[in-house]
Parts: sequence; structure tokens; C-alpha cells
Amino acid sequence: MQSEKQPSFGEAVLFGSQFHSTTVIALAIVCSSEHRLTMSWIKTVSAAEADKRLKTLYDRIAGPDGQVDNILEAHGLRPHTLEGHMALYKSVLHHFRNTLEKSYLETIGVWVSRLNGCDYCVEHHFSGLVRLLDDAERSVQIRAAIDGADLTGAFSGRDLAGLRYAEKLTRDPAAMQADDVTALRDAGFDDGQILEINQVVAYFCYANRTVLGLGVSHIGETLGLSPGDSDDPDNLGHA
Repeated sequence: MQSEKQPSFGEAVLFGSQFHSTTVIALAIVCSSEHRLTMSWIKTVSAAEADKRLKTLYDRIAGPDGQVDNILEAHGLRPHTLEGHMALYKSVLHHFRNTLEKSYLETIGVWVSRLNGCDYCVEHHFSGLVRLLDDAERSVQIRAAIDGADLTGAFSGRDLAGLRYAEKLTRDPAAMQADDVTALRDAGFDDGQILEINQVVAYFCYANRTVLGLGVSHIGETLGLSPGDSDDPDNLGHA
């Protein structure tokens, strides 16, 4: 009997997100063949092992059932770096003063992560993007365009210009010119929005290198949780 073809990890996340968050992680665990046996190549500090300061920080950023994402727990040996990570993450993606749609900023993050070969961030943030869009057809279209490196299959105009800027800044930052910013203005972005795009690209390059350099894996995680309360910059809780 021919074995049934298993869905890709991204397909599992997309399919499961239409139901319940527990379905997402169950499908992710079953369908991904890339899980590592450890959550990181360096020692991490669990909530049970954390000292008072780190435990307080973990409590602030925890999601349902006390989950602290593996990328964040990887900072456990140096809690001050976790504080810096969360301050940057919250400000560039989940802050009320940003004017670009959060779904667009997340799309940039998924694109940058794909360019950097960071599957961990692709899957986490694509899952979050699916929740934000609440549109299965559009989500499939975006995922296909990103995975196929053919952005014109899902984007045009201003949105495409921002993603092209993100691509160049990720692939060849030393080649950036003033004309790259001018092209964004011509596409319809104001300078504050250009800064938003720039900072999302910079954050994801940082996060991707944290993950790839420390071997952070998806083991044990519910995907797509985020500190999404943009109205409260001090609320770091993941939901």
C-alpha cells in the first residue's frame, strides 16, 4: 500500500491554525522531520531552575501553560540579553506607534527569515501571520511566494517594494544606497514607515542569527505566540 504523503511543516501549521492552537503544535510535531533532540546547543535555564530575577522575567513573557519560547529561553544564562531582545522585538513588531499593518511587518519577518535559512523563525512567524490574516487562501498564496522566492506571485506595488528593500538589506547590506530609500518613498512609504521596515529587517537578522548560531529548535513549543498587545508596550506576555 502506498504511504500517504505527509504535509510540509508550513502546511501543517496553516491547516492546524484553522482549528485550535493545540492542533497546531500536534501537527507540527508529527509532520516536521527536522526536530533536533535538544532545544539548543548551549545550556538553557528552565523556569524551574531560574533564579528570582530570571523567573520574574520568564513570568512576564510566558504564554499559555507557562511556555517560554526556546529562542527566549536560550538567553537564560545572560538575562540582560533577554531583556534587550524583548525590548527590540516588542518595539518593532508590537507597538502602537507603528503605522504599518502588523501582518505586513510579520510578512517581512518571514521573508527575511527564509532568506537567512532560519526555519525556526519562518514557522513561528508564519503561524502568527496566519492568525493575523485570518484568510487561508491569502496565507497559502503568501507562503507559496516566499518559499518559491517569487514575490510577484503574491505582492505588487508598495508591498513588493518594501519586500525588495528587505531582500537587498538582508542579502547584501553593504550595497545599500540612498536610491533604495528613495524607491520606498516613491512607492508610497513615508520616512517613519521606512524606519519601521528597516528595523524589522534588522531585528529578524538578529533573531535568525541567534537561532542558527545556538541551534535553537521547535521542540516542545506551541508555534505563533507573540506579545501581541500593541496598546501596552510593557505587556510582554505571549498569547
